[in-house]
Amino acid sequence: MILLDMQLLTLFTAGALIIIGIFAAIYIDNIIKKIIGLSFIEEGVNLFIISLGFNKGGVVPILMPGMNTNWFVTNSAYPLPQALVLTSIVIGASTFAIMLAIVMVLYKKYGSLSTREILKHKSDMGDEQ
Repeated sequence: MILLDMQLLTLFTAGALIIIGIFAAIYIDNIIKKIIGLSFIEEGVNLFIISLGFNKGGVVPILMPGMNTNWFVTNSAYPLPQALVLTSIVIGASTFAIMLAIVMVLYKKYGSLSTREILKHKSDMGDEQ
C-alpha cells in the first residue's frame, strides 16, 4: 500500500513540475527563467515516465549468473523507461547548454534578458515588412 502511495506521489510531483514549467515558460518575462521552466517540464516528464515503469517488488533489470530466468522475467522492472529517461537527460543537458549560449548572444546584442525588450527590436531580427 505504501508503495502505491509513493507511485501516486511521484505522479503528482511530475504533474506539479510540468505545470510550474508551463507557467514559467508562458508568463515569466526573463529568458533564463523561461529556460529553467522548460527544464522543469523536461524533468517532470522524465519523472512521469520513470514512475510509469515502476514494478511493485521489482528488481533491477540485470540478469545475474545463477538467477532463475522465469523469476527474473516476472519480477524485473521494465528497462525501457529507464533507457528513455537516460537518453532524455543527455539530450536535455545538451539543449540546455545551447539555449544558454543563445541567451548569451541575445544579451550581448540587446543588453537585456527581457523578452519584451528584445521584441521591441523586432526590426533588428530581419523581420522587416
